[in-house]
Amino acid sequence: MKIAAVVPLEDHILFVEAEDGSTGVFDLTPYLAAEAFAPLQDHAEFLAVHNGGYFLEWPCGADLSADTIEANLKAVPPDIA
Repeated sequence: MKIAAVVPLEDHILFVEAEDGSTGVFDLTPYLAAEAFAPLQDHAEFLAVHNGGYFLEWPCGADLSADTIEANLKAVPPDIA
């Protein structure tokens, strides 16, 4: 999967659109306990997500591969769609 777009939402949720047009949401909450992702508890840091195509990264050094995102992508809830 190649990530075409990412939009940070409330509650550490990322809206992700793949290059093939598929979309979903990725909940970052379970990752926040890990040391590398702890800085993302700061909402401003979370909002600074950068789309690298095959990965997402933040200025603090945290990153997620497109494979991880794809494996954990959930359907977009009706209130977001």
